[in-house]
Order: sequence, then structure tokens, then C-alpha cells
Amino acid sequence: MSEKSKFSGCPATGIGSMPGGDARETAKTVTGSFADGQGMPYLAELPARGPGADMTGRTIGMLVEMFGQVEPSGWRISDRPGRDTRRARSWLGEDLDALEEFTQGYEGLVKVQAVGPWTLAAGLELRGGEAMLGDPGACRDLAGSLAEGVRGHLAEVRRRVPGAEVVLQLDEPSLTAVLLGRVRSASGYRTYRAVDRQVVEAGLREVLAVNGDAPTVVHSCAPDVPLALLRRAGADAVSFDFSLLTEREEEAIGEAVEDGIQLFLGVVPGADAASDGLSDPGGSVMGVRTLWSRLGLNPGTLAESVVVTPSCGLAEASPAYARAALAHCARAARSLADNPE
Repeated sequence: MSEKSKFSGCPATGIGSMPGGDARETAKTVTGSFADGQGMPYLAELPARGPGADMTGRTIGMLVEMFGQVEPSGWRISDRPGRDTRRARSWLGEDLDALEEFTQGYEGLVKVQAVGPWTLAAGLELRGGEAMLGDPGACRDLAGSLAEGVRGHLAEVRRRVPGAEVVLQLDEPSLTAVLLGRVRSASGYRTYRAVDRQVVEAGLREVLAVNGDAPTVVHSCAPDVPLALLRRAGADAVSFDFSLLTEREEEAIGEAVEDGIQLFLGVVPGADAASDGLSDPGGSVMGVRTLWSRLGLNPGTLAESVVVTPSCGLAEASPAYARAALAHCARAARSLADNPE
């Protein structure tokens, strides 16, 4: 499979989170929005259910020989799998049951999400209350535990949806802050030292590699996504909020596209927009066409290089808006394919 065909036939998808707490209704929405080749269904997160259903809690529930518990300050390492870890695993099982129910006979790409090793290290506390990010040895252990946990999760999804090729998305919203030394300590009075780029790259590569030759994506809804580093770490695609793209990042975008990297471009608002916000699918991707023209890229490559998404997760949206936003992503992707110029 060539790099440019890894996401073939999946012109749109969602980021990960959805509103509400009904796993079956959510799976029905996500699979229905992208039926008949309109996009890529995914295993959604429902953070409104509480700690353990959020993206961090779900990922902590996947860890191997490492456990977490909820403290007033957030998630903290614990010695044994307590109530919070068990709850995270139970909710994941519920979500997998729902996905399995609504993907009977499905063949194609299915996306799953996990928090990447560096955002997890920035958000998970050691027993003393400081982030794991400040302890290089703990970061290495965390990456290894995460890699094994994600490997097992991918195998479970493949067992439940045997016709699917499973896409692994790592969510790394704190990645740029980790690289620039901007992650604040628990006290808020200092920041953790910037992590060396080669160390960051190695940690990402370890986790991405567990998906073998199947497609991988790294998502960040923060500014200044380190595209070149993610390419070197082995990501097949990079997902980001298109509205945060700056002119100085455009050259890196062009190089990534020419290297065969797919772009998951967040062009649809992640929260309820004005009543006319989803009325013009072509208008939603006009900026993408303009960027292609400015970079001198062939418009004919748009459909194979771009996957249309919301700008970030849809957890803060109303259920009606979330459904409309996913459908709008599919329509905007069709517009981009039908009218690349």
C-alpha cells in the first residue's frame, strides 16, 4: 500500500469526543454519518460521563502494569487498579460493544484514539503530585506501558470489527508545550524543562509502531504543530485545527504533502456555530483550496491528501450540532473532491 492510499476512500472523519453519555446512540451517529464511503467511523469518547470516560482517563485505563486514580488535581499514578481504573475500563468496554453492534459486516478503515505519551506525561501525576514529565525514567516507563496497552486495544478492536483496518490516532495537544518547556508545575510557579526533540520523537515512534503497517495519525488542536518531527516519528497523517495555521508553517505543510503525509484538516467548528455556520460545505474548505494554490500544489492531489474534520472534539457541542457537524464534514470533503479548484 502506498503512503498516499492509506486513507483512500475516507475523505472525512471526527476527532474523538462526542457529547452526551449514550454509547449506542453515539456509535449509531458516528457510523451513520460516514456510511457508504463518506468517511471514517471512529470509536468515540464520551467525557460527559465523568472521569475515566475522558480521553486521558480512557488511555490510563489501557496502560499495562501502571494504574491511575483521580485526585482533586487530576489523574495520579496508583499502586493498584482501583475504582477509577475499573470504571475507565468498563466504559471502554461499553463503547466497544456499541461500535461492534453498529459495524456488523463493515469493511474499511475504523479509527481509535489514545492520548500520546507526552501529553499523558504532562497530565499524569507521580505520587508526590508533580507531573511524570519531570522524571525522564518515568516517561520511558509510561511510553512502554502505553505502547503495550495500545497494542492490546488495537487487537481487541480488530477482533470485534474483523473487516476493519484500524487507524491509530494519538492525541498530543500538549506536545508543543513539552518541546518548548511551557508545561507548568503543580504549583504553577515554574515550568518543566523542555524535553529534547530526539527523546520526544523516540517516545512517539515507540507507540505509533505498535500499529505496524496500518495507518497512524497524530492530532493536536494547539498552535505550532511540529510537522517535521511527527513525520520522522512515523505518523502517516497529522491532524490539526486549520484556523491556527500560520504563514510561517506553510512551507512545512507543503513538504509534508509532497512526502505523502495526509492532512486531517479541522475546518468545521467544534462547538455550536451560528445557524448558518454549516450551510456552505464549499465555503468550509475554501481556505484549503487557497492554501494549495499558494503553495503551488496540484489541485488534483487535494482529495488524496486531505481528510476533512471538525476543528477539535465535539464534546462541548449539542448532540444535534455534533450530528450536523459530522455530516457537514462529509459534504465539505465531497465539495473538495468535486471542485478542487
